[in-house]
Amino acid sequence: MRARFWLAAGACALMLAGCAQFKYYFQAAQGQYALWSEARPIEDWLGDPATDPKLKARLEKALLIRRFAVKELGLPDNASYRNYAALNRPYVLWNVVATPSLSLRPIQWCFPIAGCVSYRGYYSKEDAEAYADELRKEGNDVQLGGVPAYSTLGWFSDPLLSSFINYSDAELARMVFHELAHQVAYVQGDSRFNEAFATAVEEAGVQRWLDMYGNPAMREAYERYSVRRRDFLDLLVRHRALLAANYARKVSDKKKREEKLRIFASLKEEYQLMKINSWGGYAGYDRFFAEPLNNAHLASVATYNDFLPGFRALLAQEKTFPRFYAAVQGMSTLSLQERQARLLHLGQPPPPQPDTVATQTIVSPDR
Repeated sequence: MRARFWLAAGACALMLAGCAQFKYYFQAAQGQYALWSEARPIEDWLGDPATDPKLKARLEKALLIRRFAVKELGLPDNASYRNYAALNRPYVLWNVVATPSLSLRPIQWCFPIAGCVSYRGYYSKEDAEAYADELRKEGNDVQLGGVPAYSTLGWFSDPLLSSFINYSDAELARMVFHELAHQVAYVQGDSRFNEAFATAVEEAGVQRWLDMYGNPAMREAYERYSVRRRDFLDLLVRHRALLAANYARKVSDKKKREEKLRIFASLKEEYQLMKINSWGGYAGYDRFFAEPLNNAHLASVATYNDFLPGFRALLAQEKTFPRFYAAVQGMSTLSLQERQARLLHLGQPPPPQPDTVATQTIVSPDR
């Protein structure tokens, strides 16, 4: 069976991408197959006396989250996240993101199922580093980041992984809800639509999870996490806008590069101040600054957040998850321009309402 699998994988890779891409597709097939081989049903882990009691507790919690996802959020009731795989590495994948040195537009890679996306994933960190080095030699800005989970969009049964099973309850729920949402709606080549939709589902899902299963300490901890996440995102979005304005200036590339360095220095300085003044020294985002910052670090900020206000508004408008999913699936059939226009319109803040109290205060003295 394994021999037939590798022959089939190799043949598919050659047909889909030609010899130049064979190595990349082969490592992807090999990595996915390894996950299947290592994954076992959660019930097997729970029934195994050798399983660590702490892991059993996390797996039991994951089963509860999985049932909640189906019953309360209407997410797919399939085999995904009902198996568990223990990895011998901290992440399941390492993603390579790259941009030109004076642009925030990420380089795109196109694949048969996922369509065109702004990253390239590797199961081996060494392979990812080698490809990142190639891109740097071509003059690009590059970021290499570990990925704890990903979705195969329902084509295969995605397992729970050791790379995220020990997250807090709310964070574990967030991860499962987000990845399952990709199985509900996915548009090839439109990462901003896909990721913003999944983020909207995870946000609303975690809120419901905490309402049902959370205690005051859990809710407070997740609120602190959410505030820090929002603060950090706002910081990145603001400096991303500064970089975009810099690259649009009609000045020499030399001046653009000088301003680029100043903007990234400002980003690091403001982050340190935010840690001290707003977060009480919380250092959870320090890993973002582990290597020198460049455009690639900010390239995906828009991917997850540009259309998030629109999806939040749509969920509030539709009121239930099944109606929300139906509306999103309908939107996914529109053209790219139509989808973007609709989401931007939905995400606009409502017009200000007349302040009746203020109006009465102004008018009454004239009477």
